[in-house]
Amino acid sequence: MTENFRHIVRVAGVDLKGDKQLRWALTGIRGIGINFATMVLRVAGIDPYMKTGYLTDEQVKTIEKILGDPVAHGIPAWAVNRPKDYGTGKDMHFTTAKLAMAWREDVNRLRRIKSYRGIRLERGLPVRGQRTRSNFRHGSTLGVSRRKK
Repeated sequence: MTENFRHIVRVAGVDLKGDKQLRWALTGIRGIGINFATMVLRVAGIDPYMKTGYLTDEQVKTIEKILGDPVAHGIPAWAVNRPKDYGTGKDMHFTTAKLAMAWREDVNRLRRIKSYRGIRLERGLPVRGQRTRSNFRHGSTLGVSRRKK
């Protein structure tokens, strides 16, 4: 290893391992998957296959800038995790704590307006139409119980 190699690199408030490929290391940030990480690195002009430990401070700043507003840097709107935000109507991409907070606000809004999804989320039941006869069992629920003879 050379002298400019770092074992831990901090990107967007998250410590990433320096010995991983950069595109895989970026998936350690909540809200970033492998495809989105590859897009960000291509836009930044950084080799996605390089080791994370060889990133310079300028490259880290470039990545953080792109993660802050990916649509403005040329990443398509279909790739972001929050297209047409409920409050602002803008295409945004949330990571780390902002993502968890936005999800929590969405769920609370659904519960407050008593929508079908909100009620199902409140009761801990499946939201997207799955069957519940044999799955999603909690506690002492039984499918069929027979009387003892």
